Amino acid sequence: MNGTEGLKKFLLLSYEELEKLNLEAKHRAQDTNLSYENVRDHYINYLKEENRIKAVTLCFSDLEGRFHMLDYDKKFLISSYQNLTFDGSSINGFSNVEQSDLKINPDWKSFRWLPGDVFGPGKVIVFGQIMDHDGSYYHSDMRSQLQLYVEELGKKHGYRPNVSVECEGFLLDGVNAEQNYVRQDGFKLVSSGGYFNSLPQDPLRKFIDCFANAQRAMGFENEKDHPEVAPSQFELNYTYCDPVTAGDQLQLYKLLARQIANNMGMTASFLPKPIAGINGNGMHCNISISKDGKNLFFGGEPGALSNLAYDFIDRVLFSANDISLILNSSVNSYRRLDPKFEAPNQIKFSKNDRTSMVRIPMANENSARIEVRTVAPDANPFMVFLSLLKTGLEGPVDDAAENTQKRSRTRFIPDNINDAIRHFKSSEHIQKIIGSDAKDKFVSCKLASAHRCPRALGQNIKESEIWFHHEVTNQLLWSKF
Repeated sequence: MNGTEGLKKFLLLSYEELEKLNLEAKHRAQDTNLSYENVRDHYINYLKEENRIKAVTLCFSDLEGRFHMLDYDKKFLISSYQNLTFDGSSINGFSNVEQSDLKINPDWKSFRWLPGDVFGPGKVIVFGQIMDHDGSYYHSDMRSQLQLYVEELGKKHGYRPNVSVECEGFLLDGVNAEQNYVRQDGFKLVSSGGYFNSLPQDPLRKFIDCFANAQRAMGFENEKDHPEVAPSQFELNYTYCDPVTAGDQLQLYKLLARQIANNMGMTASFLPKPIAGINGNGMHCNISISKDGKNLFFGGEPGALSNLAYDFIDRVLFSANDISLILNSSVNSYRRLDPKFEAPNQIKFSKNDRTSMVRIPMANENSARIEVRTVAPDANPFMVFLSLLKTGLEGPVDDAAENTQKRSRTRFIPDNINDAIRHFKSSEHIQKIIGSDAKDKFVSCKLASAHRCPRALGQNIKESEIWFHHEVTNQLLWSKF
C-alpha cells in the first residue's frame, strides 16, 4: 500500500460493477432524447457527489494517432472544464510555437469508469475535443472532424454509420521490447502456439483472458477472443458501434493491452510487421450504413449487397492509392503487405480472396457489411474512419468504366511509404477529406519518419523502423532529430 491510499478510500469497483456503469454510459451517449447538456450535467453532478474519485484522465490523439493522456484533479476539472488549455506545439502535427496554446474540452458522452487494477483506483476517463483559437474544432484533431462528419450524415441523409474493427497484436517477451529492439536479436515471442491452439495456461492465453476481462469491464461488449495465425499473436473482437466510439474503443483497446502486458512483464506490440517470415498485424475495418434501423448495405437476400454498398466499394477502390498513407501510415506497415502472408495488397474486392483490399463477409440483413482489410493497427483510427466514410460516400469514381470492369481489374497498393506519400501529396481528394493544413502536416510527419529509415528495407526488420515508429515512446531519441 502506498502513500495516501492507506489514508483515503479511493473508488475501486468490481469488474461486474464497471461493466454495468460503462454500458449505461454507452447507452446514455446514444440516447437521442438526451441533449449534450443533459449528459454533461449528469457527470458533473456525479463527480461532485462521488468523493472517492480523485482524478479525471482527459485523453486525445495527435495527427498520427499517438495517444496522449492528462490527469486533472477532479475538483479543478469541475471548476475549470470550460477553460482547459495545453501546449499544442509539443504535439506532432498540431500547432507551432508561435501559436502554441490549444483548448481542450471534455466530450462528456465519452465518460467511462476505469479498471483500478490497470489504471489505479479513483480514476475515470473522458476523451477531449481539441479547439482552435476561434472556438472551432481544431483541423488536426481527427476525432472532432470525424464527429462533425457523422453528425452531418445524420442531418443530411439520416445515415448512421456502423464500424467494427478486428485489431491484431503480438505479445513480446520483456518490458519495453520495442525501445530495446536490436536487429541481430529480433523480438522474442512468449508463445509458440498459433490459431485456436494455445494451451489454457500459456502466457498468451493468460494475457488474453486478463485483457478480455478488462475490455468487458470497459463496456466493449465482447464477442470472441483468440490467438491469431502467427505465434504469440492475439485478436479480441467486440461489437460494432458508431465511428467515434469505435475510434475511442480502439485507442483504449491498445492502451489496455499495453498496460496489462507490462504488468505481466511483457510488451503488447501493434507494429504491423515486427517479425519477418510470419503474418503481420492488421486492423480490418467492418463498415455498414443504416437508416431508421434498416441496414442500407443489405441487398435483399443472404450474402447480397445493395447498390449503395457496391458504390461505396467502387469509390474506395478508385481512391485506394490516395488514401493508402492514411490506412498504412508507417514505414513498417508496408512490410505487412506481402501476398505470401494473406496480406491484402490487391486493389479489388472479393468474397473469398483475402489478398483483396475489400472483402464481402457472409452475412444476413443485420450483419451485411464490407470489410476493408488494408488497414494497419498503428493508423490513426479517427482519420481512417473519416477517410473511408468520406471516400465511400462522396469520393470520385470512374464513371466511364463499366461496373464489371472497374470491380474486376487488379491494381496494387504502394509497397513502400515513399510511393504512398507521393500519391497522398498529389491527391485533391485527400485535401477534401482532411483539409490542406492537416494534409501538409501529415506529409511532414511521414517524410520525417521515412527519411530516418532505409528506402529499400530488405528482408530484415531494421532498428530505425522500430525506434522511430510513431507509436513507440522514444522521446530521448526523437529529440535528437
